[in-house]
Amino acid sequence: MKTSFEPWGLLLMNAAGFRRIALAMQGALEGAHMGHPDFRVNGRIFATLHAGGSHGMVKLPPEVQKKFMRESPAAFSPEAGAWGRRGCTRVHLASVDEETLGEAMTLAWQAISNKGLNSRAKTKGAPTPPRASPARRRRPSVGSVKGRTGAARRRARMGL
Repeated sequence: MKTSFEPWGLLLMNAAGFRRIALAMQGALEGAHMGHPDFRVNGRIFATLHAGGSHGMVKLPPEVQKKFMRESPAAFSPEAGAWGRRGCTRVHLASVDEETLGEAMTLAWQAISNKGLNSRAKTKGAPTPPRASPARRRRPSVGSVKGRTGAARRRARMGL
């Protein structure tokens, strides 16, 4: 249910509105990730709705994230740690209007859908490079205990 933000008549967002906007994106599917709903395009997450429904996350390019945080500091903040530095942006639903969230969601969707298309275009028709063989493990020396089974280690320690 949307509530009106009286002085300017803007409609504020809630979990149902966040979900509606996310699922309106072309090719968007709802799934679950770490116990809360996520929204994906081309198998990649572009938005999540956190438990409790008071806030969500949109995955923006870092320079776009900074723009939204500068223009609407009450509504947008970086997620914790490296996620936030890479553009994962927390959206405080009670502080954001539908138009602003729609713009942020569209930019997140575009960034992820373009990334998926670009990675597929690069690999389509191009030969796959050969994989490097895994590094060979060095065999433990005869007197070494490392690399032996439990019973063999015990016998080696006892000198048998």
